[in-house]
Amino acid sequence: MSWILLFVAGIFEVVWAVGLKYTHGFTRLLPSMVTAFAMIMSFVLLGIAARGLPIGTSYAVWTGIGTVGTVIAGIFLFHEPRDWGRICCILLILLGVAGLKILGR
Repeated sequence: MSWILLFVAGIFEVVWAVGLKYTHGFTRLLPSMVTAFAMIMSFVLLGIAARGLPIGTSYAVWTGIGTVGTVIAGIFLFHEPRDWGRICCILLILLGVAGLKILGR
């Protein structure tokens, strides 16, 4: 169950990171509210998941999901570069996150 909560926390991290772009510096109400809600949910779920998982693993997986998800969202939503160097870096992050999950409890 902790891994599921951690994954959902990572998804909320992607939502708030991408949401920052839509808030226009927190000058738009609805995107700002969605972003704030996603931030709170992300941190709360990370905290709950960390009860049953090592904190180092939890934090690394959470930030890995957030980083990879935000880069992918940036590529598709904001037409950010999708060159091979960025793709290789994403794959390295995924490899590290997978390794932590496999080696973690």
